[in-house]
Amino acid sequence: MRLTRLFATAAAAALIAGPVFAAGETPDAATAPAAAPATPALPSIPRVTPGANVYDTLKASGQFTILVKALDATNLAGVLKTHAVTFFAPTDAAFNALPPDQLARLMAPGDAAANQLQKILTFYIINTQVDSSKIKGAKGPVATVEGQGILLDGSNPDDMLVGGADIIQADIRTTDGGIIHVIDRVIAPPDSPYAAELAAPAPAAAAPAAAAPTGG
Repeated sequence: MRLTRLFATAAAAALIAGPVFAAGETPDAATAPAAAPATPALPSIPRVTPGANVYDTLKASGQFTILVKALDATNLAGVLKTHAVTFFAPTDAAFNALPPDQLARLMAPGDAAANQLQKILTFYIINTQVDSSKIKGAKGPVATVEGQGILLDGSNPDDMLVGGADIIQADIRTTDGGIIHVIDRVIAPPDSPYAAELAAPAPAAAAPAAAAPTGG
């Protein structure tokens, strides 16, 4: 699966161009509620060990095999090897939580599927260093390499969110200056055809039918 050279060039140019915080898009300070509700425990994963760059760190971890395959398929592996960016990384568990047909469509061969997958992956990239100190106590959109703003929400002192997904491991700093935040859900930009279905909660399992009473 290959993307056009035009897109690869545009993506690289967007990364090199400089900070992508647009005017008014820096997260605004938010006041924490007086009595915040109890926050459910976040899923735990083995701690990710930082490597030389974002891509090598994800690949070496073994917890991002689907994400790494997607980065390879969309020609973004080289970008994450050579640019010190902030990257939000869904785990294999996040991808496997999707309905099987949805995951199959995301990872399908062909340029049409690759273009949509690439749109999702570039939505996870911010071309500047955004660590937890810039998220905690703030809430607001930050521009991504994809072009649209992704909502960072650190207004709850016990949790940090990005696009509605929980950050379950923050501030993995790679040798080249990149930052990885591990997230527990696959998310998509607002205008993606996958946005609504990825935002929807997983359907609850159907309860078993009650046995019909027997006559006697």
